[in-house]
Amino acid sequence: MRATTLHDLKDIRFTEVPDPVIEAPTDAIVKITASCICGSDLWNYRGDNTITPGMTIGHECLGIVEEVGSSVTSFRPGDFVIVPFCHCDNTCPHCLAGVQSACTHVGFTMSGQAEYTRVTQAEGTLYKVPGDPGAELMPSLLSLTDVMATGWHAAVAAGVRKGGTAVVVGDGAVGLCGVIAASVMGAEKVIAMSRHADRQKLAMEFGATHIVATRGEEGEAEVLELTDGVGADAVLECVGTGQAMNTAFSVARPGAMVGFVGAPHGVTLPVRQMFVKNVGLAGGMAPVRRYLDELLPLVLDGRIDPGRVFDMTLPLESVADGYRAMDERTAIKVFLQP
Repeated sequence: MRATTLHDLKDIRFTEVPDPVIEAPTDAIVKITASCICGSDLWNYRGDNTITPGMTIGHECLGIVEEVGSSVTSFRPGDFVIVPFCHCDNTCPHCLAGVQSACTHVGFTMSGQAEYTRVTQAEGTLYKVPGDPGAELMPSLLSLTDVMATGWHAAVAAGVRKGGTAVVVGDGAVGLCGVIAASVMGAEKVIAMSRHADRQKLAMEFGATHIVATRGEEGEAEVLELTDGVGADAVLECVGTGQAMNTAFSVARPGAMVGFVGAPHGVTLPVRQMFVKNVGLAGGMAPVRRYLDELLPLVLDGRIDPGRVFDMTLPLESVADGYRAMDERTAIKVFLQP
């Protein structure tokens, strides 16, 4: 099959690799009909994570079941499915506690920007989409494989509540989906921290009530002013850098929670500040499968439209152009078509 591969720093190619095959009875092979580039893929692309030359990349995809292992009974070839990026059996103690991303049999989509991918725990991972949702819903359905579920996880972890104040740190696709989540959950004031006009506009359309366009101490002061000096009841940290984390704790009111979902790079927690202010931290890798029962109906009913975070569409063979656009911040998120 053809797949996106990473060979060196910013060296993305669309090349021939071996077809995935059933390796265990719990596996399924999915023919990918839509995929995308994630902000977290850029950590590899920029060399912040270890690169194995020729490694496949990409973890967000939708598709049609091609083949299933002998233990997979709920799905069959021809089913159209959402493929959560983290695979789970959905029956282990951690899954039953709602932490499917820490399943005892956890696996990950490893060739999401390709023609086919292998799902290692298909019975517990795949999520069938009923009927024919239509092409116009594909971007929003694709967002459920990661970014919308991840933004939702940030809001859940932060304890967003009806009538409260929420601050979203980060204006990437996950942060914008966090704005959707905070709005749907009923926050009265949703403050999006964003320095980019196109993302600010989308954040407001997604439900943000205020925009803070500055960073560091200046941005933190603006948030405090907007909250009458109190700080936010809930903070969604959707970046994963030290600066973003420090801002999150600085704008949180005493007793608040920070929900963090940005893959951490160079983060040191301000434990003394957390102790003094009684501010907690929760979150981590999103248990995508946990949230699909809630999120899919919201998409199918048109109550949320997270697919709008895709502002560029490219053929899969042009995936390198998509990485370049996201790296240069000329695109929020790139939708890839076969």
